[in-house]
Amino acid sequence: MRRVVITGQGTINALGHDVPQTLEAMREGRCGIAELELRDLDRLSVRIGGQVKNYDPEALFNRQQIALYDRFTQFTLIAAHQALDASGLTFAGELSVRSGVVLGTAGGGVNTWDENYRTVYEEGKNRVHPFVVPKLMNNAAASHVSMEWNLKGPSFSVATACASSNHAMGLAFQLIRGGAADVMVTGGSEAMLSFGGVKAWEGLRVMSKDACRPFSANRNGMVQGEGAAVFIFEEYEHAKKRGADILAEVVGFAMTSDAADIVMPSKQGAARTISGALKDARLNPSDVCYINAHGTGTAANDKVECAAVADAFGHHADDLMISSTKSMHGHLIGGTGAVELLACIMALRDGIIAPTIGYEEPDPECALDVVPNVAREARVEACLSNAFAFGGFNAVIALRRAP
Repeated sequence: MRRVVITGQGTINALGHDVPQTLEAMREGRCGIAELELRDLDRLSVRIGGQVKNYDPEALFNRQQIALYDRFTQFTLIAAHQALDASGLTFAGELSVRSGVVLGTAGGGVNTWDENYRTVYEEGKNRVHPFVVPKLMNNAAASHVSMEWNLKGPSFSVATACASSNHAMGLAFQLIRGGAADVMVTGGSEAMLSFGGVKAWEGLRVMSKDACRPFSANRNGMVQGEGAAVFIFEEYEHAKKRGADILAEVVGFAMTSDAADIVMPSKQGAARTISGALKDARLNPSDVCYINAHGTGTAANDKVECAAVADAFGHHADDLMISSTKSMHGHLIGGTGAVELLACIMALRDGIIAPTIGYEEPDPECALDVVPNVAREARVEACLSNAFAFGGFNAVIALRRAP
């Protein structure tokens, strides 16, 4: 089967408006979670989030584009521009036909829904903008990326809650490995930080009102974030022939379903997915020394994930480093796995392990090395990125150092 490498990356999130800013914040253990700047904030009980601050869409997009681009699409296009500029690729002729887009998002155009519900129900207007449907649809970001860069190969969106980005990137990997494409633009985005988006999540009673503290005994819930990360996945020989700067190699992917509960995670399902990714990558447990955890900061998720890692890795689990960068950028729901892949590439390429910040008290049920509060230097040959979603959908990606 064909090998797949990463030749470009881009992002905008609460830690930074590009990759260098984001990685610097991760190295420093800087928190991007702060008080939200939202309309009707006083009506929310949760008032913090990993919001993209100092963001002015009018400086980046014209009026016609803003009429078509929900905030999640704007974030995607920004990240895609960075990734494609870094890759050095242009798409014409056969490469255009052999290249596509797979992006993850759980909510799609939540801001557009929110704005237009206000227009109709609160302001009493009887008409909305004619572009509301193409603006809010989940595949809007993937569609605009395909049109912007002339990508005519396999293109679609994936919505599997918190696993959306990992599913998207895993499927992009499989499309190239299996020969259906040579280049895939992939990753994910989310922009749920609107009044309606936050109010809906409040109802689940899984949100923290003060901080995200994954794996800490005093953790009290997740914190939402927003943003996007986009990567260029490319067939290895194609990348090598053109002299591309290879960031990392994608070597394995697995996805499973718990088939158990709509919100409670399953240790067995998570462990099967981790083991499946190792098998697909032809990695031994001892080959892996870092895992970017799903690590939401909820009581149930963190202990289940630690138990699953222990099951899948056996005695080697004690030698693993496992950290949750959600403690810094928040939980981007459908976009979260994409932003977290940046930390995996940093571990492989720079030898820097992003920390789990906010860690205050050891939890016997999370008794692994969670890289508390301070980044660490280590040589990493292979790593995993975990994503475990509401609905019982699991997706794990395995990466190696660049060949």
